[in-house]
Amino acid sequence: MLLEKINSPSDLKKLKPEQLPALAEEVRKFLLETVSITGGHLGSNMGTVELTIALHYCFDSPNDKIIWDVGHQAYTHKILTGRRDRFITQRQYKGLSGFPKRSESEHDAFGVGHSSTSISAGLGMATASCLSGTKNHSIAVIGDGSMTGGIAFEALNQAGHLKKNLIVILNDNEMSISKNVGAFSAFISRKMTGRYFRDLKKEMQGLLKHIPAIGTDILHFARRAENSLKSFLTPGALFDALGFDYVGPLDGHNLPQLLDVFNNINELDGPLLVHVMTTKGKGYKPAEDTPDKYHGVGSFDIATGKGAVKASNKSYTDVFGETIVLMAEEDPKIVAITAAMPDGTGLNNFSRRFPKRFFDVGIAEQHGLVFAAGMAAEGYRPVAAIYSTFVQRAYDQVFHDICLQMLPVTIAMDRAGLVGDDGPTHHGVFDLSYLRHLPGITLMAPKDENELRHMLKTAVYSGVPMALRYPRGAGYGVELDAGLKSLEIGKGELLSDGRDLTIIAIGATVYPALEAAETLKLNGIDAGVINARFVKPLDTDLILSAARKTGCIMTVEENALQGGFGSAVLELLYDNGMQDIKVRRLGIPDRYIEQGSQAQLRRDVGIDAAGITSTAIEFMK
Repeated sequence: MLLEKINSPSDLKKLKPEQLPALAEEVRKFLLETVSITGGHLGSNMGTVELTIALHYCFDSPNDKIIWDVGHQAYTHKILTGRRDRFITQRQYKGLSGFPKRSESEHDAFGVGHSSTSISAGLGMATASCLSGTKNHSIAVIGDGSMTGGIAFEALNQAGHLKKNLIVILNDNEMSISKNVGAFSAFISRKMTGRYFRDLKKEMQGLLKHIPAIGTDILHFARRAENSLKSFLTPGALFDALGFDYVGPLDGHNLPQLLDVFNNINELDGPLLVHVMTTKGKGYKPAEDTPDKYHGVGSFDIATGKGAVKASNKSYTDVFGETIVLMAEEDPKIVAITAAMPDGTGLNNFSRRFPKRFFDVGIAEQHGLVFAAGMAAEGYRPVAAIYSTFVQRAYDQVFHDICLQMLPVTIAMDRAGLVGDDGPTHHGVFDLSYLRHLPGITLMAPKDENELRHMLKTAVYSGVPMALRYPRGAGYGVELDAGLKSLEIGKGELLSDGRDLTIIAIGATVYPALEAAETLKLNGIDAGVINARFVKPLDTDLILSAARKTGCIMTVEENALQGGFGSAVLELLYDNGMQDIKVRRLGIPDRYIEQGSQAQLRRDVGIDAAGITSTAIEFMK
């Protein structure tokens, strides 16, 4: 077994090149066996095995910096850099992160999790290396999906201007490789990056410059001819225009070809883009046939490809998807927008039923929300379904293009709160804080999947900017009302009255608060529970009335305590001269929360029923 001997890139370099294809098969088998148990990003990692081996074989990590965009494809990198024995803990509580993480290994040059950042980070490192006088390489590995993000092109633009020694590996797994053009282009790329060709090119340029009268004109003609030939033979015209030398496309599973080119580009100067074609899910037929279903997976049976039995209750995502289809059947003005997440946001069925009213903008949340604002300005009712953690990427668009102009866009924020195994880059625990201070926005969260349906209708027909947040995972299995109704904006719901304490909960914390109230009664504390429903505007009358009655308020939220729902309640009490009311806030503390199951993480931060109960008992003492 070759893999058992690899604990660092230096061990990898001890192998002969002809041994590397066998190593790739061992890595692929190891990935499949491990991810089938732990879950994770299977398809993208199966597709980058040979690419990763070639990078670590030809370059010198950690001196050379390899930056993995998003990190969905960095499992082989982790395995080859000393984490094979712990890989079974990836994405598990207290285990390895599912993404590159600087504190985890010196080989993780840059922490990632969100897309399109690798070229910017790589350019920063390349520039720092230049200023320091070192000769380190900076290699940004970015997928074709991440290249739809605007920040990637901002970085490409500056890199072409600065002319630093940056290597960008474009991992393209959406297109098939043309045997004719691809093979010929690979041949051209290998030859044009070889030392003999480059030395000959420099000599010819020097010779032409010294030919009297006509030398410079001939040189300009030669350069135009070379550029025309490259543009004709390769799809690299765009990158050439941005100031990059373009190499490719290469077969990302052909190790001899990758080694040949990577060894050549080791000696090149200036910005360089290497176009590599890979197959998502390579080596596992179910993942190759349906790569979208194997992008992110839970545990599954390798033989059948089937995952574990899901919870019987419908997920919030499914209920959202069903509800928007129901509404769109009656209203042709409703349109749906997502940022490369039609399946993850529950919009697949909408896209099939109403293809002309469905828009996937790619990994471009900023554009997606301005696009939605433009449609709203023309009388449509856009619903932009984006994970909470990714709405952060478009904060200015929410402010400037939606709220400032009071355009009726509905932002449906899936995966709000603690999302589990993907960890701190994906927890949606800041949206209440970064949205509630924007003038003009209405911000709400449902206590269950039935209330989600009514809130969606409320948002779509409110005529104002609306943000609706709901958690990842299954709902409570409550009965769904036959019809949809609009809720009164800014009105909460008194679920139970109490004499001693009022627990005001929002969203996913409402049912745990109800459970805690029942337990508190057994401890002699009569606690009432309010389902706030709205973070902005708050139900002023309901909250102040409860505060006057009990004198003790506890707020519970699955959001950062700083500037969140509890802060809004404190401000309300203070502004109404009720500073003597005793208040305890529960929520996400001022730190980043690691990965783990949602139940475990909620227990850790004390917002499950047991945590609410124990804090309330201590508070009431």
